[in-house]
Amino acid sequence: MVRVMSEDGIRMRSAGVNQSGIRDHNERLILSILQRHRAVPAAELARRTGLSKPTVSTILRNLENDGLVRRGDPVRGKIGKPSIPMELEPDGVLSIGLKIGRRSADLLLLDFSGTVRGQLRSTYDYPMPDAVFGFLKQGLETLLGQLPVALRDRVCGIGIGTPFELWKWHDLVGIAAESFRSWKDISFAAEVAKFSDLPVAVVNDSTAACHAERLYGQNTVFRDYAYFFIGSFIGGGVVLNGTVFEGNQGNAGALGSMRSTGPLGEAQQLIDVASIHLLESRLVETGVDPSIIWQQPQGWSNLSRHVDPWIGQTAQELAKASLSICSVIDFEAVLIDGAFPTDVRMKLVERTRRYLVNQDKRGLIEPRIEAGSIGHNARAIGAASSPIFSQFLLNTNAGLSGI
Repeated sequence: MVRVMSEDGIRMRSAGVNQSGIRDHNERLILSILQRHRAVPAAELARRTGLSKPTVSTILRNLENDGLVRRGDPVRGKIGKPSIPMELEPDGVLSIGLKIGRRSADLLLLDFSGTVRGQLRSTYDYPMPDAVFGFLKQGLETLLGQLPVALRDRVCGIGIGTPFELWKWHDLVGIAAESFRSWKDISFAAEVAKFSDLPVAVVNDSTAACHAERLYGQNTVFRDYAYFFIGSFIGGGVVLNGTVFEGNQGNAGALGSMRSTGPLGEAQQLIDVASIHLLESRLVETGVDPSIIWQQPQGWSNLSRHVDPWIGQTAQELAKASLSICSVIDFEAVLIDGAFPTDVRMKLVERTRRYLVNQDKRGLIEPRIEAGSIGHNARAIGAASSPIFSQFLLNTNAGLSGI
């Protein structure tokens, strides 16, 4: 039987939702097709999987008995019996997602269809460990307490999206700095085990956002693409063969660390020249409270004289970075998303396309530049999807990542 491991190497205990243990390959294959295409008749599932119709019928019956799939509304054709598509049962699997950000933490409950059932937020100056795990403990009690008792055993785990090497990007001093650096030695699974027996999966926050885009986004055309998520700091992800590729140590797609050259020829990283943190700094310099850009619902229309120059600079850097990425893998597309309003995202995508025209593309195939579709919640949704993905869906890059 496949054993699912957390990032800390601790075996994840099976939740009540998974009475039969980890789903086998064919079950995962069918669940993945239903997750991607929403409603598919049994005959079409047989065609897509190459399995016989009796085999598909048996699998669907087992999944239906386990409460993971349900019958959709009949589709009537011109002749013959109506076709009955199968679809995921939204209540079949639930998961908790925690996003740890520079200025706030988001906690949400996600169902099997990708719908957010409930969400909480906590803000802070810096994400100190005690505050983050205290928020998770209290928020978990709140979200689970709002669920009907019959659904609480359907929660399959907790996914935590956190920046890579969180302890390195603070500017504190003294006792506060020591407390912040303690993140380096913290085991997320051990901390959560103090108040919950749910299995824990830890993923880079930008990789989590890429998972959300791949599973629930509107871009269903591309199987291989690079993905940028711009939050306080920029990060990214890589999708190969229709699955997010996390790499040997879970740090594939660390696009914020790509090299960039400053105006005086100095070495920089993309994170230094294409992050919302730069916009925050500009607002502070002009006496504007930067917290306005993180308020929900978001609206940056009154900040255009600060936002427009930031979009221009960020687009230039994204255009250069997009070609650098495609010099390694000829991605079909580069997707751009972030923790900003939809209109800002579309302006950023359009400007990046324009800057790409004048870049040196010798030896390269120019990728399509497209907008992501999840937005500011992508990291928390992606974190919540991690336990669902590892326990129920098919990883088509399993061979590549050595699992």
